[in-house]
Amino acid sequence: MMAKLYFITGSQDLYGEETLKQVAADSKIMAAYLDENLKDVVNIEWKPTVRNSGEIISVCREASADDECAGVITWMHTFSPAKMWIKGLQLLTKPLLHLHTQANERLPYDSIDMDFMNLNQSAHGDREYGFITTRLGIPREVVVGYYQNTDEIAQIRRFAEVAEAVAFSKNLK
Repeated sequence: MMAKLYFITGSQDLYGEETLKQVAADSKIMAAYLDENLKDVVNIEWKPTVRNSGEIISVCREASADDECAGVITWMHTFSPAKMWIKGLQLLTKPLLHLHTQANERLPYDSIDMDFMNLNQSAHGDREYGFITTRLGIPREVVVGYYQNTDEIAQIRRFAEVAEAVAFSKNLK
């Protein structure tokens, strides 16, 4: 059976139900795109958006206990306070990739407004998340750039191959 990577998106309840529906839709599109482009190496399993420390702890424990899960990809779609990730990341026992990207390749400068900014805060959320993982000394791979670009896909592919090798090595006799 092919290994899988969990695709976990961070947000928070502050934005309201409508925004969280859009976050889920955007992250499903991204996970499906990655799954299609990495299907020869690994399956990408989308996980529901995590909005608080309890949900993060739960999904990190799930990933750690899932023998088919070789690693985790995290992405902060909106501003997701990094302090709520601390306990979950400390419990995670699988390789971690921090995908620092946006749902949109380009910003709509002619029509940008606060609603758009609130929905697309990954520039802020990913930066704070990167800071907290560094402060905690949590090893991870970081991929920066638009997730559909060839270079970023290649970097994620390398992470997936290494994560699979790590998982394989844990079952050697």
